[in-house]
Amino acid sequence: MTTRSPLAKRMAEIRAEGRAALIGYLPAGFPSVEGSIAAMKAMITGGVDAIEVGFPYSDPVMDGPTIQLAADRSLAQGTSAADVLRIVKAIAETNTPTVVMTYWNPIARYGVANFAHDLAKAGGSGVITPDLTIDEASDWLAATEQNAIDPIFVVAPSTGDERLAKVVASCRGFVYAASTMGVTGARASVANTAEALVARVRLSTDLPVCVGLGVSNAEQANEVAQYADGVIVGSAFVRLLLDAPDLDTGVAAVEALAQSLAQGVRR
Repeated sequence: MTTRSPLAKRMAEIRAEGRAALIGYLPAGFPSVEGSIAAMKAMITGGVDAIEVGFPYSDPVMDGPTIQLAADRSLAQGTSAADVLRIVKAIAETNTPTVVMTYWNPIARYGVANFAHDLAKAGGSGVITPDLTIDEASDWLAATEQNAIDPIFVVAPSTGDERLAKVVASCRGFVYAASTMGVTGARASVANTAEALVARVRLSTDLPVCVGLGVSNAEQANEVAQYADGVIVGSAFVRLLLDAPDLDTGVAAVEALAQSLAQGVRR
């Protein structure tokens, strides 16, 4: 691809600054379409470098109970693919790189080429597809190439070396390294697993490696930022909105957390 996406450009700038990126995730349409836009904009004001817009899905394989609950509420309100794209457009218009995280079924339903085209038209930079295997991704890779969208695949500590190299070769924008922070007592060993995974990914690519780890505070963000190119935070933001008595309180809490996390990755 000759054109670099806004995501790729921003990740390169952040790398040049000598720090990790902070990427914030929220499900589209939670707590409402307008509410999710307000919360994502609050994340950006707080210092998030890129936004992941979650396409709410009824049968997620990777999401924990907090994100599942938010996605269920979004679906109950009738959040559609058109709403997801409207949210992407609203966030991309702030000049913040915006990616969609979605399971494969919604893309297949929408139409592979149509989704890539409409996402590009909305200003989206890329798509994270946690359940799409590289062996079945040829149509998707062709559609993303044609529309200058970054295909972002997920690798895990269990991904074998040969497969990892194959997956990483098809990524653009960044590589999503998945792990779990686990309970507090087990955090150090889980973090070591993620660090080893990042090191393995770097043997195969110069792309930034971003880690989704269940990070919820500045200390953890700083810890992951020591070895990864990006720190992805989702559940902690969602939890604040779930627990807030009203939208304004939730949005203010989201901005405050983003500010704290941004200081963590920059420390």
